[in-house]
Amino acid sequence: METSAPASSRRSRTRVQPRVLVIDDEPDLLELLEITMIRLGLDVTCANSVADAIAKLDSQEFDLCLTDMRLSDGEGLDVIAHIHRKELDVPVAVITAFGSAENAVAALKAGAFDYLAKPVNLEQLRALVKQAVKAPEKARAPEGYTLLGNSPAIKQARDLIERVAQSLAPVFISGESGTGKEVAARLIHLNGSRAAAPFIPVNCGAIPENLMESEFFGYKKGSFTGADSDREGFFQAANGGTLFLDEVADLPLTMQVKLLRVIQEKTVRRIGSQTEEPVDVRIICATHKKLAAMVETGQFRQDLFFRLHVIEVNMPSLREMREDIPLIARAILEKLARGRPVELAEDAIAALQRYPFPGNVRELENILERGLSLAAHPTQIHETDLYLSPVANGVLRRETTAFAALGEGEIPASLEAYLDDVERAALLAALERTRFNRTEAAKLLGITFRAIRYRMERLGIK
Repeated sequence: METSAPASSRRSRTRVQPRVLVIDDEPDLLELLEITMIRLGLDVTCANSVADAIAKLDSQEFDLCLTDMRLSDGEGLDVIAHIHRKELDVPVAVITAFGSAENAVAALKAGAFDYLAKPVNLEQLRALVKQAVKAPEKARAPEGYTLLGNSPAIKQARDLIERVAQSLAPVFISGESGTGKEVAARLIHLNGSRAAAPFIPVNCGAIPENLMESEFFGYKKGSFTGADSDREGFFQAANGGTLFLDEVADLPLTMQVKLLRVIQEKTVRRIGSQTEEPVDVRIICATHKKLAAMVETGQFRQDLFFRLHVIEVNMPSLREMREDIPLIARAILEKLARGRPVELAEDAIAALQRYPFPGNVRELENILERGLSLAAHPTQIHETDLYLSPVANGVLRRETTAFAALGEGEIPASLEAYLDDVERAALLAALERTRFNRTEAAKLLGITFRAIRYRMERLGIK
């Protein structure tokens, strides 16, 4: 007795031309889309309603589905839902009305990999189709770009990363400092269709505000003093690939407006240029701050938040995956030891599992590197070799700060000097933990790079 194969594995024959299903109830636009696809060398099938599209999806194989959001008998979301319900291996892109950001976000959340706004820009359409129908080999993640662990928290993060990699939807990565947000972003890029294209990471908190526009969008020769040649910005450098905006919460409001326009229009204008150039960039962003709370207080634009916060991936802290600490610690130690036979003693492992790790995996690596350098025994690291920082729940203990100078109920002689001592102790603790890397220390303290630089200068910390 013969049985039919699952819909997700129906591709039993190789077709010379990729096949595209185009769905629209406007005859003129449907014809324009069909002609454009044919010119790209694609085999095109047209449908003018949800029912017609579903019938064709159930009877034929397609490499791409392009659907209008509004149809005579339903919505493009109905087509996406049918494809997911039937487990069809068909990427979907939607066409939305101009300025309809809510529809675009809804489509991406439903599973569409990208969208186009009306009137359809044919250059953007061609770029979208080429991106969708090519089938690159899955890139092998470079050493270091892995997420170890078997705890439920990290398994959930890994599963979500694998799923969102197949989409082109913007991804927002949340989590504390040191949890591996950039590693997650790289894995999304490497496991997606843009793996062979550039991955450009940008630390938004480390760029001076007066240089942001030129760094992001580039400039033309002679556009300002010192512009002695044309220069690409981050968007041009990431064209065809992924732009990772780390600490996106640190973007000033003026830059947020410009970023929103680029995401909406998919074009950039260099400083000094009179024309815009198209860019095809997938946006992944991250921050350790509570972005939704910043929207409520007016520190972050709500419209940009909705553009960036389409799919959220939360990276768990080490406190949520303590059972994985021995595995992660041994992997890091093996990398740091570079072939030298060194192991963690049981007391060291127990101490690491008790430790709260406000700096998470980044802090764990610093602790192990210090232990490797200071270990009394050449082949074994004990708890006493780790010199764990006296930190509890991310707050310096009283005896390690200026608080120790005050008795119970005592009032400081100078409030300003007392608070300076507390601030200096916190800054020095963070700088010590990050080996005086100011950018990383700022992340630990939840402030911007500019803020930590100012505070260090004010307190005389060299």
